[in-house]
Amino acid sequence: MKNVIIMGAAGRDFHNFNVYYRDNNDYKVVAFTATQIPNIENRKYPKELAGKLYPDGIPIYPEEELPELIKKLKADEVVFSYSDVSHEYVMHKASIAIANGADFKLLGANSTMLKSKKPVISICAVRTGSGKSQTTRKVSEILKKMGKKVVVIRHPMPYGDLVKQKVQRFETFEDLDRHECTIEEREEYEPHIKNGTVVYAGVDYEAILREAEKEADIILWDGGNNDIPFYKPDLHIVVADPHRAGHEMKYHPGESNLRMADVIIINKEETAPKEGIDIIREHIAEVNPKAIVIDAASPFFIENPEMIRGKKVLAIEDGPTLTHGEMSYGAAVLAAKKFGAAELVDAKPYAVGTLIETFNKYKQIHNYLPAMGYGEQQVKDLEKTINNTPADVVVSATPIDLTRVMKIKKPIVRVRYELDEIGKPDLEDILKNFISKL
Repeated sequence: MKNVIIMGAAGRDFHNFNVYYRDNNDYKVVAFTATQIPNIENRKYPKELAGKLYPDGIPIYPEEELPELIKKLKADEVVFSYSDVSHEYVMHKASIAIANGADFKLLGANSTMLKSKKPVISICAVRTGSGKSQTTRKVSEILKKMGKKVVVIRHPMPYGDLVKQKVQRFETFEDLDRHECTIEEREEYEPHIKNGTVVYAGVDYEAILREAEKEADIILWDGGNNDIPFYKPDLHIVVADPHRAGHEMKYHPGESNLRMADVIIINKEETAPKEGIDIIREHIAEVNPKAIVIDAASPFFIENPEMIRGKKVLAIEDGPTLTHGEMSYGAAVLAAKKFGAAELVDAKPYAVGTLIETFNKYKQIHNYLPAMGYGEQQVKDLEKTINNTPADVVVSATPIDLTRVMKIKKPIVRVRYELDEIGKPDLEDILKNFISKL
């Protein structure tokens, strides 16, 4: 029996454990480590989910303790199990494991993908913030127009009570409150609910899949970060971002998605430099020439754009896109500039609590505010930071209505964005062909 430490961020790590290690007598998982997300360490993967081999559950430690944990727990293997990090970053972690006496391991698709009884279409990406959400919504709308019952299963974000979050089903906005969803969860679930689509998420993705299969004609995997699917896809759609051209070959596991894809969408072409689009085309031709390539834009739509002109604007962007996604701007910044904002106000001097930590950690963030909300305290800190910042108007590009979860004392202009394919083939062509072969 080998002692194993699983490195994670409350998502892929739990899935890898559940499908590969949970009832595997050849291994003993002695610990998880946690990073990327605030306040997900110093707890346990509970015994109720860990199975009969782990009657006391499994402790979760901060990732920075990994060298000491390898020695203290006599770990034979370290298994890297999170996403949206550079290849260089992954190998630095490998070097730490190796230097402290452990093997370093990555689990592949055949070890971790579950097979569904229903057809599965997966929407993934090469980086966080490439445009998965609007792509998933577009695919869902097309399939529903074809008369198919679509159920979305979203990549995990279990940052609370893991036992309660084992299997979650969202059909109404009240379900979001009942499950005490974070802002990050709401950003992903709320648009689907608004469009009348049921969403599942949670911790145990085999149990989730079996529930979703009961009410779906087609399972739509809505991926997170740039992770590969948890379910074996019958059609694998991957979104690439020419604003970060080259990242599709430099980030884990986004490059795996690029190589595995049946369809690759080059998104945001309306705002991206031509050389970025060309670089992605070259990389597709190099590593996945059989993939169907779709050109696309993600135009944004604004409520009351006249409220922006000549005003001091606080731009609020989707959090993960700008933190570990490393984008230096988003749709709120672009919209504010397009509609004549007099100034983009820097929220950094007015930040409180955990938002100060966010600004200190992610140095690229300036003149906008990421919509961080991984817990009740961080939501309160975000609310105070917004209200502290001396702006005339808030331009919010987060997919949710922030006023559902906080009281903002400034007028708000919301920005939304949808996928718009350019030319042929488009998603409707591909999905009609897919359906005809089922």
